[in-house]
Amino acid sequence: MIATETQQQRALSLLNRQGMARLSEFTREGITAATLVRMREKGLILQLGRGLYQLPATVGDTNHSLAEAAKLVPKGVVCLVSALAFHQLTDTMPRSVWMAIGPKDRRPAITRPPLQIVRFRDKMLNDGVGKHHIEGVTVRIYNVAKTVVDLFRYRQSAGRRYKKSPGLNLALEGLREALRQRKATPAQIAEYAQDAGIWKVIEPYLQAMTANA
Repeated sequence: MIATETQQQRALSLLNRQGMARLSEFTREGITAATLVRMREKGLILQLGRGLYQLPATVGDTNHSLAEAAKLVPKGVVCLVSALAFHQLTDTMPRSVWMAIGPKDRRPAITRPPLQIVRFRDKMLNDGVGKHHIEGVTVRIYNVAKTVVDLFRYRQSAGRRYKKSPGLNLALEGLREALRQRKATPAQIAEYAQDAGIWKVIEPYLQAMTANA
């Protein structure tokens, strides 16, 4: 009993420190799966999904699903529609968490939260990443300028490769709101667009919106 109580205390301490924890993190702390099952049955912890736990008293953030996704896909980066919504540049609420992974990364087999996975080559994956803290979890999310450019890269007119694209209208909305709210400068957007090789695509839209500003 004493050993179980000690494991419970360590489990609660871990969750208090970092908001959420995976089964592998509990195991490293010497906490068994059986202890977690008993704690869940007692209502001491919540199981959010397969192998992911949180304290029941934790206040839910509007970006809760982003924190879940970040814990389950630690190498991923929140992108496209989800990043746009996080930066409050659209009223569109994505049904899935859009997350970018590397070209050779293993595709996560996760059902909760629902994920929309896209693959970025290494340079595109690592540029423009910001770290944000949501419910005690460090979540990697692309900055505003990078998000806008990525939306243009994944615009619907790009063809079959991007058949699940959020579309051109959302890219235009993101560009317009980023400029209007002054969350990204034209120069920042132009720099990411040039790096991505799509400056000629974005240039006329950017010029039109800045001319009317």
